[in-house]
Amino acid sequence: MIYFVALFRFAVAFFALAGTSKTWMLGQTQNLVYFTHQTNLLIALVFIWAGFASLLKGIQPPAWLKGAVTLNIIITGLVAWLVLPPDDPATQTYIFGIALNTMVHVIVPILATVDLVLFDEHRRFKWLDALTWMIYFPVYLAFILIRAKVFHGVGPSADGSPYPYGFINLDKLGLQQFVTNCAMYLVIFFVLALIMVVLDKALPARTPLTGTSDRAARLKRAR
Repeated sequence: MIYFVALFRFAVAFFALAGTSKTWMLGQTQNLVYFTHQTNLLIALVFIWAGFASLLKGIQPPAWLKGAVTLNIIITGLVAWLVLPPDDPATQTYIFGIALNTMVHVIVPILATVDLVLFDEHRRFKWLDALTWMIYFPVYLAFILIRAKVFHGVGPSADGSPYPYGFINLDKLGLQQFVTNCAMYLVIFFVLALIMVVLDKALPARTPLTGTSDRAARLKRAR
């Protein structure tokens, strides 16, 4: 089972890296402005770590880190599904017949969620983690705003706008609507973070798929 889990995690990292290949392989670093690219690259790093840790029985990524990247990739998938306009298949880049946007917006969020539920040990998240996970989004927004002031008119949008998403485009929205949108997304982040913590505490600490780990073995002996 440990080999299957390791391969699964490497597969998640593969899709995350393939979906962002234009950024890290072709040098299109302007894509780092996109929340999607940042979260997928973070997922790739954490899941490569987790994959090797599963394979070599090493130290897994800490629960707070695994939870943070999983929360952010879930947000990525939900925003792509509910907020962003649908992709035009004619303009998409494909690898193995799969659009890169499908990899980063659909496949990776789903697989990362499956990994969290089935392959991670549970009852590890703390209530404080839900607050800690909130830090990333404000930092991302600060990065976007600072970059927009310093590199105004250089994209990544086709019209030269430095804002990657319309719902955080300060120039078009105005300050009041921008703050309203950001506050709304922070609330959504926090609600989803709480759901993740509640789910983690509700699930059994040891499952058939995590029962081979050292921690799971200690839990079994303690019972």
